[in-house]
Amino acid sequence: MKKLPVGISTLKEIIEEGHAYVDKSKFVHNLSERGKYYFLSRPRRFGKSLFIDTLKAAFEADKDLFRGLWLYDNWDWEKRYPVIHVSFGSGVIKSREELDGKIFTILDTNQKRLGVDCEYKKSVSDFFSDLIRKSSEKYGLRTVVLIDEYDKPILDNIVEPEIAEKIREGLKNFYSVIKDSDANLRFVFLTGVSKFSKVSLFSGLNNLTDITLDAEYSAICGYTEPEMVSVFSERLENKSLEDIRKWYNGYAWLGEKVYNPFSILHYLRAGKFRNYWFETGTPTFLINLLQKNQYYIPDIENIEASETLIGAFDIDFIRPENLLFQAGYLTIAHDRRVAGKIFYKLQYPNMEVKASLSDYILNRYSHDTVLKERTQLRIYQAFQDADPDSLHKIFQSLFSAIPHDWYRKNKLSAYEGYYASVFYCYFTALGLDVTAEDTTSHGRIDMTVKIDNRAYIFEFKVVDIDKTPGTALGQIKQKGYAEKYRAGMAEIYLIGVEFDRDERNIVTFEWEQLQASQ
Repeated sequence: MKKLPVGISTLKEIIEEGHAYVDKSKFVHNLSERGKYYFLSRPRRFGKSLFIDTLKAAFEADKDLFRGLWLYDNWDWEKRYPVIHVSFGSGVIKSREELDGKIFTILDTNQKRLGVDCEYKKSVSDFFSDLIRKSSEKYGLRTVVLIDEYDKPILDNIVEPEIAEKIREGLKNFYSVIKDSDANLRFVFLTGVSKFSKVSLFSGLNNLTDITLDAEYSAICGYTEPEMVSVFSERLENKSLEDIRKWYNGYAWLGEKVYNPFSILHYLRAGKFRNYWFETGTPTFLINLLQKNQYYIPDIENIEASETLIGAFDIDFIRPENLLFQAGYLTIAHDRRVAGKIFYKLQYPNMEVKASLSDYILNRYSHDTVLKERTQLRIYQAFQDADPDSLHKIFQSLFSAIPHDWYRKNKLSAYEGYYASVFYCYFTALGLDVTAEDTTSHGRIDMTVKIDNRAYIFEFKVVDIDKTPGTALGQIKQKGYAEKYRAGMAEIYLIGVEFDRDERNIVTFEWEQLQASQ
């Protein structure tokens, strides 16, 4: 049984130390044959650095590393290209001066490795340009440039726009060299988490091919299910593939779905379902953005956004939708063309992300973490016992326990979606099967929770805003929302919840139970 390559991002170590490797070398060949300038955006810890290193090994003609891999018999190993490898993955840069210093160090490391001596080192751009030219001259082949985590210096300072802007200009100065060095370049590949606009960062590099949403390259990082089953078959014995798929599969960029490699490797090592990927980074900036925009949290899993909204962003244009997608909290379910625009339906990729993000948001919405944890256990028990009255008491008590001063400081209850968002986050953070804006032939159910062959249908109203006549429960019955679940569920619970913003609590909680045959 081969070792698991947990946290390893160099092909040499994986191969020489006998770790399992999911072969992505065919992508190296395809990219090399079909173009010259590429850009790829993928979430953090998704295998980008390993793919960059695989490109490096191929262009440096390190043939022995590819023995047994697809590329071994499909590559010209006689050509050893000079490769300039730039990575901003380590450390945190806090100023333009630090950025320039970091780049000088990286370029100096590359010139020593390549055995060249650059003359023009007065500026970052001169040094980079000279290194590309000198490397090409020495090796008699055009230079390959590989840039990993190209956007990290900006993202590290995204909460401080003035600093981020200065760093963006520094990176723009650095990347602008690529366009003017075309004659000396064989291949260029940039990768990162986000996608900044070409105008703001790449200064005229209009021929940069973005393969982020190219279905052919959807599986360039991450593991498809056939790859995972084939490479890790021994470790999957006596494990439920259905449960693994539910927890870690589901990322899609208009092509085949893939597993998050970081999470699946940790799961195979430990044998326990946990939020491995989510725990490696805290989305504080995202949560602040959701709060600032008074975002209705259940809508996160029902976003339909245009190319513009989920595509390139900039320091002064960051929306929750593009951040949720690019950071990996949402993925593409499908796309459709409307007139001249393409719209993407976004959804959570899997249970790990849905439950973890909801729990993180809930921490922001909760004034007492200990109370939150205790409340979650009581909610789960209420569903297990099929006891809506207990749900009423739990949430009534929860809202009553929130101090007035907490509301004043957080201003969360000032928008209509706050109360429904709290319900939603508690349910999804538990890993329950929750569907927000559940579509039926009669309209949309605010929220449906399915557990143990029972369906709980929720309708929410804020009474000082919603002027619709009738109660929340009456709306469920009048619109026939239960019809969708009569055939598939043993029991159906209709629950109408009404809130009063002045009271800051539930003022009506009505429910009825239906048998599936009713």
